[in-house]
Amino acid sequence: MEEQKHIRVNDILLGPLERPALKWLSEHMPAWVTPDHLTGLGLAASFLIFASYWLTSLSPAYLWLASLGFLLNWFGDSLDGTLARYRKIERPLYGFFVDHAIDALSTVLIFTGLGLSPYVRFEFALLALVGYLLMSVYTYLVTYANGVFRISYAGLGPTEVRALAILINTVVFFLGNREVRISLPVPGPFSIFDLAILFIAIVFFVGFIVVSVTTALELEKKDTEKLLRRQQAQREKEARKAARQKEKKQRSLAGQAHK
Repeated sequence: MEEQKHIRVNDILLGPLERPALKWLSEHMPAWVTPDHLTGLGLAASFLIFASYWLTSLSPAYLWLASLGFLLNWFGDSLDGTLARYRKIERPLYGFFVDHAIDALSTVLIFTGLGLSPYVRFEFALLALVGYLLMSVYTYLVTYANGVFRISYAGLGPTEVRALAILINTVVFFLGNREVRISLPVPGPFSIFDLAILFIAIVFFVGFIVVSVTTALELEKKDTEKLLRRQQAQREKEARKAARQKEKKQRSLAGQAHK
């Protein structure tokens, strides 16, 4: 099976800080550390985040452990591919599949942990999870259709999501998860964390609809242009064939006339 090439797009707001950091870490990583080790660390950090959020029912101090989990998750998930490219030991098919299969599992763990915490309503956490997975599905579909693997949207990517999570954890730890009186279709009251996760879910859903419609229109235009070119080429082929047959018939008639 021929390997499929794709262009990787990761234009994130924190890119000017993240890219030099990942380059430096790759250059100074001990030789015994492999990309697979880092991938495993990222997954283990997701379990740590899940457990930490769940344990916040015992003490809000576990929010700090969840934030540590996000840092470790960034370290493992962002550095594994960078290290492979730096050492020129890439395994594109295996790496792409395993990395994003683990990403999906990590996302489920993180949002489920949030839903099991006393800070976020479980249904809001699941809405955010579905929204994130929808954006993931869109990303993989576009990679297949256009050969462009886009990690960031409007300057936001997984790194910014982790940074936002750490910021929310910090705010909630110091200020508490205060309730906010607001009118929504579901009964309240709602906490600050509830509204933050609900806002993120809405962004995911709206973003998915907008980019899906936009991409569908672009692909429809591209496919229509290709179809028109094929039809034109087919008409020209048939015209040339008809011209050859006509010329052959004329030569045949001319030969009979000479006889």
